[in-house]
Amino acid sequence: MTTVFLLLGSNLEDPDKQLQIARECITNKVGIPDQCSAVYWSAPWGKEDQPAFLNQMIQLSVAYPSDELLRRLLSIEEEMGRQRLVKWGSRIIDIDILYYGQEIITKDHLKIPHPEIAKRRFVLVPLQEIAPDFTHPVLNVSTTELLERCEDMLEVKKIVISGQ
Repeated sequence: MTTVFLLLGSNLEDPDKQLQIARECITNKVGIPDQCSAVYWSAPWGKEDQPAFLNQMIQLSVAYPSDELLRRLLSIEEEMGRQRLVKWGSRIIDIDILYYGQEIITKDHLKIPHPEIAKRRFVLVPLQEIAPDFTHPVLNVSTTELLERCEDMLEVKKIVISGQ
């Protein structure tokens, strides 16, 4: 089994509901999560003229290759109505593969670890909650250290969603 970390994000059509639907789809089509972070509110990154995002980190174990994981996640995004119209734009759901174990994968359609991890506070804060000591396989530093070094100062805050 390979430990993977996925980041869920949404800023459209009741984002907390979209994260809930995505978690259910992941449980049914990818695997049962080992851990889920809290949900975090974050200012938009890269394209600021859009609503804020809700993000959540999921850790789970899979027994199939990274390309199959990607296929399943893209299928979930498509089923949920994801449209790729504007880079860093608003979305119903975004599911990013951050890590696939300690593997380093460089393909045209898939780069793992996700190349932007160290630059994005909205990724590092929920990741640090569930995997503070996980070591980035390229940079060879822990999540906690990546967060301490992160220059992104956009606001990220833990939120409480009723019923969770």
